[in-house]
Amino acid sequence: MNPALVCIPTYNERDNLEPITRAVLAADPRVDILVVDDNSPDGTGQLADALAAREPRIRVLHREKKQGLGRAYLHAFRQALDWGYTYILEMDADFSHDPRHLPTLLDTAQSGAELVLGSRYVPGGGTVNWGVGRQLISQGGSLYARSILGVGIRDLTGGFKCFHRRVLEAIDLNAVQSTGYAFQIELTYRALKKGFTVREVPIVFEDRRVGQSKMSRRIFLEALTMVWKLRLTV
Repeated sequence: MNPALVCIPTYNERDNLEPITRAVLAADPRVDILVVDDNSPDGTGQLADALAAREPRIRVLHREKKQGLGRAYLHAFRQALDWGYTYILEMDADFSHDPRHLPTLLDTAQSGAELVLGSRYVPGGGTVNWGVGRQLISQGGSLYARSILGVGIRDLTGGFKCFHRRVLEAIDLNAVQSTGYAFQIELTYRALKKGFTVREVPIVFEDRRVGQSKMSRRIFLEALTMVWKLRLTV
């Protein structure tokens, strides 16, 4: 077993799954992969099983139904802790998170940071294939969240992260309320409130290559309202 586990939630990612797992394994020999499939109707889960049968560094977790990104990650985190991994990473299956950044995230964690954030909004970071409107919404959302929460993190909404296990052990995972992209804000904020060292490292975020975005109006509205709940309750 390697020291780090990369958790990759999937729902209808059959076309992306084999290329992304191959790229992740090639990017860093210190990582294993956990594919968390929410009963994808396109056969993603079955493909994940086939890949795991050929590659001992790949594990698969099957969930009965789609319950949101946050629920999938929480399930994966609990499993990773039970298996004894020291570092638990999260990333998307669609290549918007480039596996070439994995060594930097893990190196930074091994050098002492307890939560490492892949950040689009620090020097050296950025986005590719985004229109002006999407850039304004993303940067405005991060500014909105950090202003309300009173934190200095530049990219609160990003989902390319590396946790030391003690962060996930200290956070009450059962108390995490968010299911969509607000989940990313919530976990980082809870880590900061616990006093953990959080560092941002630059990444370049590229719009997904294959398939459709999982973003919806409900997920967006959850993020808008959740920051106030966090400010008042955490």
